[in-house]
Amino acid sequence: MSEARGSGKGRRAQIPNILSLCRVFIIPILVVLLLFPGRGVRALAAALFVLASITDYLDGYLARKYKVVSSMGTFLDPMADKVLVMAVLVMLLPLKEGSVPAWMVVVILGREIIISGLRSAASARGVVIQAAELGKFKTILQIFALTGLLLHYRYLFLDFHLGGMYFLWAAMILGVWSGVDYFLKFWALVAKEQAEPGRQAVMPRPPCEGMPARTDSTGRS
Repeated sequence: MSEARGSGKGRRAQIPNILSLCRVFIIPILVVLLLFPGRGVRALAAALFVLASITDYLDGYLARKYKVVSSMGTFLDPMADKVLVMAVLVMLLPLKEGSVPAWMVVVILGREIIISGLRSAASARGVVIQAAELGKFKTILQIFALTGLLLHYRYLFLDFHLGGMYFLWAAMILGVWSGVDYFLKFWALVAKEQAEPGRQAVMPRPPCEGMPARTDSTGRS
């Protein structure tokens, strides 16, 4: 009986990682689809992107529900999120139908790379980064932006490309703001740590930095 319970719990614990892997597998499909023009192809790409975004929410919910502690999940989940967004933005750049300004892509991707580097440096110093509830806003705006840009065409009275650009501007501004905030807090806490050796600094994650944490103990955020 106890073995059956343990087996069931083990299978449930793997569901968040399986969902993250599904998100990774969707990325090359999106890349291939965006090589071809047309309303149908763009609509399918948008649907896959929305599906991938839903799996991001689901794996976070399930990880919190089952209190999953997984080194694979800690690495896989944020990696899948970032590569998904980067892949869509890069593939939109050369398109004749619904491209995005290259400088905006540079700012958004550059910000993600810099924050990832700062987070690694903070982790190496023993700084604990806690997730803030406002962290979902930038991600939500990015989902709306990229969905609109992928759809691109006008349906009924809605111009999805224009709407996507508005959301992308908002996501970029929030991302830059949270990045600057993160940078300032990082250096302030590193200075405090150096002034008080042996004391671990605790830094709240900046607003709009990804989805809410997967669980308090896993680092899946």
